[in-house]
Amino acid sequence: MNTPDIDQVKEYLLTLQDTICQALTEEEAGQQFIEDSWTREAGGGGRSRVLEEGKVFEKAGINFSHVFGPGLPASATAHRPELAGRSFQAMGVSLVIHPRNPYVPTSHANVRFFIAEKDGADPVWWFGGGFDLTPYYGYEEDVIQWHTAAKAACAPFGPEVYAKYKKWCDEYFYLKHRNEPRGVGGLFFDDLNEWGFEKSFAFMQSVGDHYVQAYRPIVQKRKDTPYGERERDFQLYRRGRYVEFNLVYDRGTLFGLQTGGRTESILMSLPPLVSWQYNRHPESGTPEARLYEVFLKPQDWI
Repeated sequence: MNTPDIDQVKEYLLTLQDTICQALTEEEAGQQFIEDSWTREAGGGGRSRVLEEGKVFEKAGINFSHVFGPGLPASATAHRPELAGRSFQAMGVSLVIHPRNPYVPTSHANVRFFIAEKDGADPVWWFGGGFDLTPYYGYEEDVIQWHTAAKAACAPFGPEVYAKYKKWCDEYFYLKHRNEPRGVGGLFFDDLNEWGFEKSFAFMQSVGDHYVQAYRPIVQKRKDTPYGERERDFQLYRRGRYVEFNLVYDRGTLFGLQTGGRTESILMSLPPLVSWQYNRHPESGTPEARLYEVFLKPQDWI
C-alpha cells in the first residue's frame, strides 16, 4: 500500500507517546506526567505531557500534535514552493528531556508526518524526524550506546541509511554562530517518501521505537552519579546552547509558531533553568574542556 493512511500514522504516534511516558515514569519511581489536551483555533490540536521537578528529570516534555489548515506557512513553502496554495495536515510526536543530574545527557527526539493536498492533484507527503543527544560530561560508552541503537534503527532499511542520516544530523544540529555542534548527534531525516508509504512509515516507526532503547540505559547508568555546584553550573551554561538552537534554527519551532500552534507546547522544549556567561572558556585538562575537545567533534562513534 502506497496511499498514505493518516489514521494509521496517528494511532502509532499516540501509542508512541504513551510508551515513552511510561518508560520515563518508571525511572521516576512512578511520578506522573501532567496531561494537557488543547485545540488549535485554525484546525486540529494536540496532547501535551510534561513532568517537572522530578528526582531524575528536571523537565520532560512529550508532545503529540495534529494540526491542519487551508494553507501552509512560509517555513514550509520556503524550500517547497510547489506546495503553496495546498491544504495541509501535520502530525507528530516531539520530546525533549532535561535531566537533573549533569552527568545524564539531555535528549531530543521527534517523528512526524506531513501531507499537502489540492483538488485535481496527487497529494504530496513525507515523513521526518530523528533523535540526538546533548551531553554535558562525555562518556565514550554512552555515545557508543546511543549510536549503536541509532544504527540498529536503520539497519533493516539498507546499509547506507545510518551513515546518511547520521551525517545529516551532525549538519542540522549545528550552531553556526558558535561554530560548534549541539551535541554528539544521532539521526535526522526529512522529506522521506521515495520508499513509498509502507516502507517510509516503517522507518519512522523504527526510529521512534529505538529512542527509549537508546536513551534509557544511559539514564540508568548516570542518574545516581554524585555531582556538585561545579557540574551544575556547567550544565546550566551548556543548556544555553540548547535554547539558542531551538529559538534560532529549529524547523519544528518555526513551523509551530508560524502556523499559530500552541506556544506552551511549542516551547516546552526549553529547560526550566539556564545561564549565559560572557566569553566563558573551560580550563585546559578539565572534564569540561574534554567535552569540547573530544565530544563536540563529529566523528564515527561505532
